[in-house]
Amino acid sequence: MLKHVHRAKCADTLSIVSTASSFNHEPMSSRCSSITSLNISNPVDTIKVYTKCLRADLEYKTLGLAYTTTCSEVISILLNKYRMRHRDPNLFYMTMEINLRKIGLRTVFVLDNESCPAVLQSCHPRGESRFCLQSKKGGLVKVYDGELMPGSKYKSLLISERTTVDELIRILLNCYNSKEQVEQFSLYELSKSEEYQRKLHHDDMPLNVQCCWPPNSDYIFIIKRNPNYKSKQVQTVWTDHHHQEKEEPLTNEYENFIYI
Repeated sequence: MLKHVHRAKCADTLSIVSTASSFNHEPMSSRCSSITSLNISNPVDTIKVYTKCLRADLEYKTLGLAYTTTCSEVISILLNKYRMRHRDPNLFYMTMEINLRKIGLRTVFVLDNESCPAVLQSCHPRGESRFCLQSKKGGLVKVYDGELMPGSKYKSLLISERTTVDELIRILLNCYNSKEQVEQFSLYELSKSEEYQRKLHHDDMPLNVQCCWPPNSDYIFIIKRNPNYKSKQVQTVWTDHHHQEKEEPLTNEYENFIYI
């Protein structure tokens, strides 16, 4: 659950631990905090997440969390609340700082995506721990997305090296507030000069694929609609004794590719 990063005396933490420098905040004011309740029946705890890497003008966000809420879910919630759904969640991670004032020790842990902040906080007295959202480096990819938005030529997105094709398509759909399904689209790498085109697998990682392109090549990413995609609609079928539900496929009417 936890990856131990460093243990140091309080006086030396900021100079020795690089991740701890982000915790050197000025005194907080009431305008820095806002309460966000999750869509759960009984929030069991509240945590403060310091979010300077998202908004320099807001020091932290206070969330009401269930014990089962993971760090991955917290990151998605924060991006949604800050209206940054076009940002790649894989570019962020959470850390937990434990400050043991009685013995003068401060420890910083890097949390994995499945860690549950409310559970971790419950193991320590109030005031001894806090959470911080951290960002990491990514790479820029250009995706020709005229199939998603007529009139658009391309979108340039900063993504993580472990972001998959499906996750990239989801980010693009979020950019346009589209309600369409990720499964309706595919990502292709294409080269006009080499008359080459390849459909990427849904769990390929575009940034890694891009790194394999020859220097000064005309390779690009283009998103296309899947012509054979079939959405499903639940219809009711009545029998003599009871009714049953079955799924009937409806053929999608869009079957045209956009080529550049």
